[in-house]
Amino acid sequence: MPDVFSTINLKGGVGKTTTTVALAEFMSGRLDKRVLVIDLDPQTNATVMLIGEEKWRELNEREWTLARLFKDSLDPDNKRFDLDKTLQAAVSNVSEARTIDLLPSSLDLIDVQDRLATVPSGRFYAVNPTELLWRAVKSRLDDYDIVIVDCPPNLGIITLNGLRISRGFIIPTIPDVLSTYGIPQILKRVSQFSSEIAENIEPLGIIITKYQANSTVHRNTIKRLRANGAPGVFESMVPQANQFAGAAEHGGRMTLKQKWGYQGLADHFERLSREVSDALEG
Repeated sequence: MPDVFSTINLKGGVGKTTTTVALAEFMSGRLDKRVLVIDLDPQTNATVMLIGEEKWRELNEREWTLARLFKDSLDPDNKRFDLDKTLQAAVSNVSEARTIDLLPSSLDLIDVQDRLATVPSGRFYAVNPTELLWRAVKSRLDDYDIVIVDCPPNLGIITLNGLRISRGFIIPTIPDVLSTYGIPQILKRVSQFSSEIAENIEPLGIIITKYQANSTVHRNTIKRLRANGAPGVFESMVPQANQFAGAAEHGGRMTLKQKWGYQGLADHFERLSREVSDALEG
């Protein structure tokens, strides 16, 4: 079985998706891992970063996205999800990262999640609504060394589907009060869900993003997070940099250094990818 982990934070704008894509590209390009990115976030940012907006629009129009999977559960007499057509092989515009596949997201997931929450459990018969993703992809997971699930910024049914197939999760966060406010809630809810399904879902650690070394708030917040003990804070922190936002643009072929910048950002992500890999193996 591959190492499967989710990325989650209840606060938007913390660099969650950018960190997800960077980890995928460095794990593929530097650690020689076969990586699957599962984009469950209806903002579709990971999808667009990896295949570009034009390709995403084509897939969305044909309903070759994960939204179709969840729509099928709402209309079991009209099932149209096709895993082979939805799974996008060899994505990413990074020349070294040739072993990344993608299950793309859709804006339709916003509406689908709201509807899933109101459907009576009987409509699913023997299928638990938090196991829809697992049942759909479990036959293909062994094709990969690493599976990264980019979760929505909430703890709804779509997120629980991502956690259901995960053995751990990471929390990317800016080290300030607002960005870290929901971490205790995430830890509590995932722990409860883990107990309910009798599967271990371990907090692998907190990733500090957009770090500003000259910020007293950032330094004090990191001290507080580390003092809390669990989960731990990864040593490799991602500094605030122009490339952090610029990397979200899907362009022509480029190297990891070109995409993630020459101001140390690439080196930070490479170290971080090794740390996360070690945490998974531990």
